[in-house]
Amino acid sequence: MFNFNNNIGLAKQSWNSAQPFHHIVIDNFLPEDVANLVAEQFPGADSDFWYEYSNPLEIKKACSNWNDFPSEIYKVFINLFSESVVDYLSILTDTQLTGDIGLHGGGLHCHKPGGKLNTHLDYNLHPKLNMQRKLNIIIYVAKDWKEEYGGNLGLWEHDAENNQPGKLVASIPCLFNRAVIFDTTMNSWHGLPDPVTCPENMSRNSLAAYYLCPAPEVTENRSKALYAPTEDQKGDEAIAELIKKRASVVHAKEVYKK
Repeated sequence: MFNFNNNIGLAKQSWNSAQPFHHIVIDNFLPEDVANLVAEQFPGADSDFWYEYSNPLEIKKACSNWNDFPSEIYKVFINLFSESVVDYLSILTDTQLTGDIGLHGGGLHCHKPGGKLNTHLDYNLHPKLNMQRKLNIIIYVAKDWKEEYGGNLGLWEHDAENNQPGKLVASIPCLFNRAVIFDTTMNSWHGLPDPVTCPENMSRNSLAAYYLCPAPEVTENRSKALYAPTEDQKGDEAIAELIKKRASVVHAKEVYKK
């Protein structure tokens, strides 16, 4: 179903040389007919399909419940976790991967106009499996998306001294039927901190799947995402407290869901 590079050697060269951390971008990822069906079946942004994140760090809608997925989208996820795909990604990353079929943090994501996601590090340890989250795959499925609408996936360097994002190195437009695959274990700061500016009748739509690996003996115990403030939020004590709570397994639910 997926347009992976059949030459795994070339794919690994691209993967290993990418900056600021390992990633690849694949256009025309799904067969055209499948991509069009996924776009048609993707739930409307104002439907009751979603649960909503609404706070100064993240404005988005999401659903990870397989039973609610439309049929074509369900099939895509089945294939994303198939043995052949997991094997390919394991070879690409030189890591034995396991697909997170529970879709913890994954599934369908939607950003309406004004939607955003502050630059962040994903959770590191799965809260139920105690495995490390190693790999993200995001497939963009909003038809007729234009770069002028924003929503680019930004990839930042790591500022080790402050444990914050450094320089923005890559800005990847979320064009229709484009997939981005990246390693989340390399202090992989990513996000879309600038609000989306698409027309009111559109939304930035994507599918997201994650892959896990055995956790190293020494690893950061981060079970929730760690966000960074935007430039205009720096120095704001309320934002700093929100980031602290959002990163806490105990307190996160108090602050991120609407």
